[in-house]
Amino acid sequence: MKRFNSIKKNSEFQKVYKTGKSYANKLLVMYVKRVDDGKEPRIGISVSKKVGNSVVRHHVTRLVRESYRLNKDRVRLGLDIVVVARPAAKEADFKKIESAYLHLCGLHNILENRSENID
Repeated sequence: MKRFNSIKKNSEFQKVYKTGKSYANKLLVMYVKRVDDGKEPRIGISVSKKVGNSVVRHHVTRLVRESYRLNKDRVRLGLDIVVVARPAAKEADFKKIESAYLHLCGLHNILENRSENID
C-alpha cells in the first residue's frame, strides 16, 4: 500500500493554521497554505476528543483520508492542507464527508478541471 505525503509535526500544523486560509462547513474545517509548486499536496487530519472516543475519531479520520485519496488527482500541486473534523462529522457517512471535503476544496479553488479526452 503506497502512503501519501502527510503533515505529521505539530510545527507544520501550526504553520498552516497561522498562515493558511480557512473555510468551513457543517462537518469540516479546511486550512490551505501554498508551498513549493512542484510538490505533491500534503494533508493533515485533526479530529479532537470533542468528536468522540478513539474508535469514532479514527473512523472519521479514515473517512477524510479516503475522500482525499480518491480525489487527490484533482487537487493542485504545491499545497499543504489541514482538515479539522467538527463534532457533527461523527454521525456522517462517507458520502457526506466526501461531499463536505469537495465543497471546501471548491471554496478554496484548489480543484483542477482536468478533462481528459477519451477517443
